[in-house]
Amino acid sequence: MLHFIFKSILKQKLGLFIMEIKFSDKVVLITGATSGIGEATAKVFAKGNAQVMLTGRNEKKLTALINSLNKNGSVKFLAGDITDSQFRESLINDTIEKFGKLDVLVNSAGIIASGSIESTTIEQFDKMLDINLRSIFHLCQMAVPHLEKTEGNIVNLSSVAGTRSFPGLISYCVSKAALDQLTHCAALELAPKKIRVNAVNPGVVVTNLHKRSGWSDEKYEQFLNHSKSTHPIGRVGEPEEVAKLIAYLASDAAGWITGVTYSIDGGRAQTCFR
Repeated sequence: MLHFIFKSILKQKLGLFIMEIKFSDKVVLITGATSGIGEATAKVFAKGNAQVMLTGRNEKKLTALINSLNKNGSVKFLAGDITDSQFRESLINDTIEKFGKLDVLVNSAGIIASGSIESTTIEQFDKMLDINLRSIFHLCQMAVPHLEKTEGNIVNLSSVAGTRSFPGLISYCVSKAALDQLTHCAALELAPKKIRVNAVNPGVVVTNLHKRSGWSDEKYEQFLNHSKSTHPIGRVGEPEEVAKLIAYLASDAAGWITGVTYSIDGGRAQTCFR
């Protein structure tokens, strides 16, 4: 009898873990949706029946993504440059105009660049913080009045570089560390409004992020192979794995979670530099 009860409880628990998270009647805005984690996140939310507004710079890719999702108007996009303050305002306004509200803001857009404190120019440093921090701050700020109405939430895409230091990536590490603090501070300030704010901190994930910064295919392949040894679990991550964590943190199932910077990195943040 006890064995039967245990099996029944275990089955129920497992059912909770494997059950797909649903976002019916939720409106989700995702930046950086044309590739990598942003694109994977768009697919997860669309599969969960959310109404989704996507943005990125490549209109052709956004169109192709929406066509592949085949959601009959529940997924829309506005292409543009996230560093343009007027575009950011248009993005928030367009989301409200098309869907009537906003429940979740996912800040996935970002860049990476190599450089030390000696070699990084002020212009390069400013560009990094403009994209990886300033634009996110402004989007969060403009989203607050709408998220307050829905008791919604924000999920920021940070990095293991926000919690650990890596030589040769100074502007990137600074931008992600600052984003983590933005997440923590905003979570405390917005909690009375019932708005949750969290971040995910991935290790190395297979995306086009490094290639867009100028890396060759050969250099990136070498980097991925080396990264298998720097992540204790023995492999790099896939965009879908991070996307699922983002979806969980944005869901009602995570309703008592706010102010976290959640590592998803195969144990990378627990290691010493190598």
